[in-house]
Amino acid sequence: MLKKPPRSTILMPVFAPAVIVLVLLVIGTISNPDAAGELFSQVLTYTTTTFGWFYMLVVALFLIFILVLAFSSYGNIKLGPDHAEPDYKFSEWFAMLFSAGYGIALLFYGVSEPVVHFAEPPNSTPETIAAAKEAMQIAYFHWGLHTWAIYTFTGLVLAYFGFRHGLPLSMRSTLFPLIGDKIYGPVGHGVDVVALLATIFGVATTLGLSVSQINSGLNYLLPDLIPIGTGVQIITIAIITLAALVSVLAGMDKGIKRLSMLNVVLATALMVFVFIAGPSVFILNAFMENTGSYLSNIVERTFSLQAYVHGDWIASWTLFIFAWTIAWSPFVGTFIANISRGRTIRQFVLGVLFVPVIFTFFWFAVFGDTALNLIMVQGLDTLIGDVQADKSVALFKLFEALPFTQIASYLTVLLIMTFFVTSSDSGSLVIDSIASGGRPTPAWQRTFWVVIQGVVASVLLLAGGLTALQTVAIVSALPFAIILLISMGGMWRALIIEEHRTDSLAQDNRLPPHLLHPSAWRERIDYLTKQPQRAEVLAYIREVVDPAMHQVADKFNDSGWNALVEYDEVNSRAVLQLQRGEGVDFSYEVRLDEHDIPEYYEQGKVGKSTPSQLHHYRAEVYLRRGGQTYDLYGYQSDAVINDIVDQFEKYLNFLEISPDSLPWRMEMHDEGLIVESTSEFDKER
Repeated sequence: MLKKPPRSTILMPVFAPAVIVLVLLVIGTISNPDAAGELFSQVLTYTTTTFGWFYMLVVALFLIFILVLAFSSYGNIKLGPDHAEPDYKFSEWFAMLFSAGYGIALLFYGVSEPVVHFAEPPNSTPETIAAAKEAMQIAYFHWGLHTWAIYTFTGLVLAYFGFRHGLPLSMRSTLFPLIGDKIYGPVGHGVDVVALLATIFGVATTLGLSVSQINSGLNYLLPDLIPIGTGVQIITIAIITLAALVSVLAGMDKGIKRLSMLNVVLATALMVFVFIAGPSVFILNAFMENTGSYLSNIVERTFSLQAYVHGDWIASWTLFIFAWTIAWSPFVGTFIANISRGRTIRQFVLGVLFVPVIFTFFWFAVFGDTALNLIMVQGLDTLIGDVQADKSVALFKLFEALPFTQIASYLTVLLIMTFFVTSSDSGSLVIDSIASGGRPTPAWQRTFWVVIQGVVASVLLLAGGLTALQTVAIVSALPFAIILLISMGGMWRALIIEEHRTDSLAQDNRLPPHLLHPSAWRERIDYLTKQPQRAEVLAYIREVVDPAMHQVADKFNDSGWNALVEYDEVNSRAVLQLQRGEGVDFSYEVRLDEHDIPEYYEQGKVGKSTPSQLHHYRAEVYLRRGGQTYDLYGYQSDAVINDIVDQFEKYLNFLEISPDSLPWRMEMHDEGLIVESTSEFDKER
């Protein structure tokens, strides 16, 4: 655990290689944009042709893995100590998951993708009912369970190792069960460099798509003033990057949080408007039918690579979208991990996987099916040509067929801009955290990452537009996908070890009668009927538990062990720690816990009078893994000592049956679990 403030906020083994790669990319691209564009095209073709099968396989494995965890006994494990409670109510948590599900992709592809697939379906006759159904199934597949499985898996491994085991909230931590303290060395640095670069290129791809749509929207609204071109798009990136910088410097609550809430309101308003103005009943019918078709064909589409068809459709669509999602996943994964501490694995998987997917499906039903209805029923064939010529104008062309065209278009441009800003500033904070090892950073460092993202997006547009963006997303996602695949093995191993711990520590929390003082049963009845005051429980911890711990510590110290007892006045707890070498690190804590007084005490008026206190207090036992949910108050010193010894014996049994147990050491604090490491990691900061 760090005791002194850091001398520097930059983790040089991560920061320096990433910056060198980015500088070389920028210089090389600017010096010869045409050659860079040709190189990007060749690299894209090679990567998708050679490794397309790998992208599809890992995404399928992510989905299978998280579903297995959710519906197995591992689903009950909390992302945090056992006693941890969720930081947010269900309603608040779901609302933030909805906001994470929104994005520039929905605005860019909500209309364009169904229309393009309707006109050029990979397997059906173009512009037929079969083509319409296939178009919507493809859109659902691209933005449904598989895409969110990537985000869910990344967020899950980060939350599990970060909150359950107190490791840094970084991708390097996911490899701890496999390589131990080496995560603090070159291997860990390399993992974070790949994660940092993947995030930058994922953000750059998002910014590139959004700025092209902003350009199209402004040109649509102000055709005489704003032309469509790379120059305008680069100027737009510069202006909105400045706005993102203001948001980042304002901080999370004042900047990002407020803009995110604005995004939610604007996106919901836009979707409701199109639903009401469009063919509402048809949208609902199509939503149900498309969802059923998606679920019916999910297995076949999961493993389809069009092996017998020559063409680049799979690379231009499915592989690009999945690779873009993998590159974007460190950012989204970190976001959803941060808001999910205290949830169980099952709650996390089901919430993160299904809540945004349901919203995404309905979004595509509203926008995509409205566009298809306009083409097939109302004869708006010109929409196909407009979208094929420029996908970024699709949404604005749709509004031409609806009322309040200008208002909806202006609202859309504003929404894309706010998405641009929140994507840039949120991504910058995540990148900044990776580059600094998770430490607080000064304003100049956050400013640097905001600017570098805008620069990277600009040079990629200059070098080849969408092809360049696709290339960096797909190529950067390849090494990061390998890291995610390895981290899956790390988490599986950690969960097996945790299962060993659970088996070895399984216990009946009731102490056997022969360990109690002969008169203890009377005191226990008094406790159960009248409820002790806070001062009484504190006195019990000081006068009974603390001396009992000292007796245990003295005996262990006499036997050559390192035993330490600490009474913490601030947090109202007594803590015993037993250590021997690097292999044994046991902690037993008794803490004053406050709970709402049970309802039956008020209703039944147990005892001579109704208790006047609003809370009741317990002397609860805590181990490394969190609260054990049983109360020691009323037990005599010998019983406390025997409980300590019993828990220590179970701990040694765990070490014996699980010799490959996770080697990290943790300290328990009121704010959670904090890793204590003696590695060179902190020195390199």
